[in-house]
Amino acid sequence: MQSLSYLLHTLGLLLLCYAVSANKEPLENAKYKDPKEPLEVRIKNLMSHMTLEEKIGQMIQVERANATTEVIKNHFIGTIQYLSEHCCKPTRILKCFRVMCAGSAFSGGGSVPAPNASPEAWMEMVNEMQKAALSTRLGIPIIYGIDAVHGHNNAYNATIFPHNIGLGVTRQVPYRESNFQMLNIVSLLLYASIRDPGLVKRIGEATALEVRATGIQYVFAPCIAVCRDPRWGRCYESYSEDHRIVQQMTEIIPGLQGDLPTGQKGVPFVAGKTKVAACAKHFVGDGGTLRGMNANDTVVNSNGLLDIHMPAYYDAVNKGVATVMVSYSSLNGLKMHANKKLITGFLKNKLKFKGIVISDFLGVDQITTPIHANYSHSVHAAITAGLDMFMGSSNLTELIEDITSQVKRNLIPMSRIDDAVERIMRVKFTMGLFEAPMADHSLANKLGCKEHREVAREAVRKSVVLLKNGENADKPLLPLPKKANKILVAGTHADNLGYQCGGWTITWQGLNANNLTIGTTILAAVNNTVDPTTKVVYDQNPDANFVKFGGFDYAIVVVGETPYAERFGDSTNLTIAEPGPSTIGNVCGSVKCVVVVVSGRPVVMQPYISSIDALVAAWLPGTEGQGVADVVFGDYGFTGKLARTWFRTVDQLPMNVGDPHYDPLYPFGFGLVTKPN
Repeated sequence: MQSLSYLLHTLGLLLLCYAVSANKEPLENAKYKDPKEPLEVRIKNLMSHMTLEEKIGQMIQVERANATTEVIKNHFIGTIQYLSEHCCKPTRILKCFRVMCAGSAFSGGGSVPAPNASPEAWMEMVNEMQKAALSTRLGIPIIYGIDAVHGHNNAYNATIFPHNIGLGVTRQVPYRESNFQMLNIVSLLLYASIRDPGLVKRIGEATALEVRATGIQYVFAPCIAVCRDPRWGRCYESYSEDHRIVQQMTEIIPGLQGDLPTGQKGVPFVAGKTKVAACAKHFVGDGGTLRGMNANDTVVNSNGLLDIHMPAYYDAVNKGVATVMVSYSSLNGLKMHANKKLITGFLKNKLKFKGIVISDFLGVDQITTPIHANYSHSVHAAITAGLDMFMGSSNLTELIEDITSQVKRNLIPMSRIDDAVERIMRVKFTMGLFEAPMADHSLANKLGCKEHREVAREAVRKSVVLLKNGENADKPLLPLPKKANKILVAGTHADNLGYQCGGWTITWQGLNANNLTIGTTILAAVNNTVDPTTKVVYDQNPDANFVKFGGFDYAIVVVGETPYAERFGDSTNLTIAEPGPSTIGNVCGSVKCVVVVVSGRPVVMQPYISSIDALVAAWLPGTEGQGVADVVFGDYGFTGKLARTWFRTVDQLPMNVGDPHYDPLYPFGFGLVTKPN
């Protein structure tokens, strides 16, 4: 029976290949290869040449490590002879098996060709995969994706920008404080939500160039979640608790992809080899889960969903975002990866989204509990819900066989497969991948270039928020004088680039390391900024007597959270890491001090406020710590305004502006303004 089943399966594959070969148009003259043909003509023509297996292959995105192993060799073993003769160049037959099954490949967090890999090493890796894809029967190029959530964060020496929580703080112009006091609550909220989308667009442009500098064409960004509870481990990936700020920040999409041509509203668009395909994520409601637990259930009525979590998707689709990633979370008990009403009914039909709907990593496997249980059900649920591309799989062979079997048994309609593949091809053709599939080596010098680091430094100084500055306006501590006899810099986060960058930097969870990449720590920035005659003493956690009798004019204490990502950052206490509290106590009780908090969200600060002279929220500023010194020492003024509420105690959470129990330590929109020296 097993032998008969095997033969029938092989015969089925051969018949499918034969059916497609009935298209008499010679492949060398196929219309899909002609860039002068209209987009939809090219898509339909290519589809007419494809077997079911080739279509299913386009729906799979393989992790980099698996894309270089014989992960599906056994699945196609019965068709080796046919494929070697008709589909692939014989000399590349094994690599053909590996790549013809995948429409896309990607690097997960920390997945790199080599430690500290150069742009050339990245390009060589991507080009090798691309060559293999181009050597297949139809020569369909792959699209290579990577997380670039605050710059090209997997790549060594890339410019690491502030995480989104900091970018949500930025403003085009500072408030006029007198006017701020006169606004009513409605006007105040509208005024407070005006931010700096132009800066975010420039960050998108810089990120696109740095990603292309490594041969990669697709980024899993931006995250347009509306974080409603800072206990969520991904809150720093959210621009704000206010959907209006998040909507403005979707301007990063035309930064990444290029501006939509006039009259092309809502059509996926990527403007050539210096731009990348973007990905709006995570559809939808990921920032509203119960207790802020990652991938938990978001319980919300339709008004809450449409008013809070959905608006940024209108903007993303209208700006031509190429892909949308589905959330791990559930909505009112239904896993989003299986939510046909929202994926197909709302995103595809109502919003008229024409691009690719992609899963999160192993997101389909997580439809069931435990993970990967009843996998056939999960595959069916995801595809019929409207999923077009699978990011990763616990078992690629099983995935391919499941989809193939369900299509042949009419459990998944062929029209649904065709819809998915048409969307994938629309993005690939629109990007120009068929005409320019290989990496452009002339862009290698854009990775971590000076121009991009200057944009990041600007973003840092605009993203920090001054929360306290002396006991009253008559006695401000900031800006600090550059010329002093002796100053103290303390705290675990003052000279640690890993802490400064946070999660999603070089590795998935980030690193406790000062040499993880190239950048400027806050301590280095202080040394760069003060007068040459000023003595700077650095002690991570000095004791109280050392501070008291040290003769310091003032102290800068830099403390905060240690790096985390996703569920590993979920927190019920939101405290700063030890020995941060003891450092604040030892230093600020004996000398004038400014405390700089490096964190991915508001953290517990109320117990320390009375002993602190000045308090600065620096969020996760990235590699360009010089931007912090720019405002602390007065070369530029503080202009940032909170894009989320700073709570008093965790018992108040969730608490967002407009809630009836709103009683924050620092309210949404708060931020003291200073003038530059």
